[in-house]
Amino acid sequence: MSDYESGILNSRSGPGRDRLPWRVAWVTGASTGIGRHMAGQLLAAGVKVAVSARSADRLRDMGEGALAVPLDVTDSQACVAAVAQIEAALGPIDLAVFGAGAYTPVKADDIDVKVFARTMETNYMGVVNCLAAMAPLMLARRRGHVSWIASVAGYMGLPKAAAYGPTKAALINLAESLEPELRLKGVRLSVINPGFVATPLTAQNDFEMPFLMQPDEAARRSIAGLAEGRFEIAYPRRFVAILRALRMLPYPVFFRLITRFVLKAG
Repeated sequence: MSDYESGILNSRSGPGRDRLPWRVAWVTGASTGIGRHMAGQLLAAGVKVAVSARSADRLRDMGEGALAVPLDVTDSQACVAAVAQIEAALGPIDLAVFGAGAYTPVKADDIDVKVFARTMETNYMGVVNCLAAMAPLMLARRRGHVSWIASVAGYMGLPKAAAYGPTKAALINLAESLEPELRLKGVRLSVINPGFVATPLTAQNDFEMPFLMQPDEAARRSIAGLAEGRFEIAYPRRFVAILRALRMLPYPVFFRLITRFVLKAG
């Protein structure tokens, strides 16, 4: 852990005012979880923040300092309108964090096509819609930082994540595909890959989640990584290391270990 990140993580209120390079940030998925805490910590650090989610009531709870822009990220035209509204009110967005997401546990004996379609439409196409609205403006200015929340579930197939994991794998691939060209044109791109974080989504899980983190800590780690300009921001580090090691195993060994976990989880 760098001294920079350590300083942020040791601060109860999040990043200090003199540490962050952004003036205006836009955070989607800001009604709950990591997105909500990132928005709050950015506000506390003096950044002008616009917050988006489908729930207008939860956005109003963010307080007077946040610009509430209700949004369904699956509506591409609404995303364009949201960006225009934010920039008219606050100025050019120089940090975008796309955090809107959906998760429904899936069992092999209950494959619901609607669940898969809805999860892909929200998690993946929601990011694409926001990116399509935001990227042209940043590219024209030749500056800005765009990011989205994927997951370590995108590293490999995991039990009960058959609908969720592929969307996160797609987001990681999307980031890898776009980063070189965006960087050459002056725009930074980061992908945030959390492990298990205590949110309303993970509350659906009926198994013990290893290395479970609280959303305020996840938000601090995310902001620290963004401020340092890292491409991938993955945490907690021990869990990330374990998953990467598993991914390198031959499939027979990998499936044997995963099967043990499934049986243990019931």
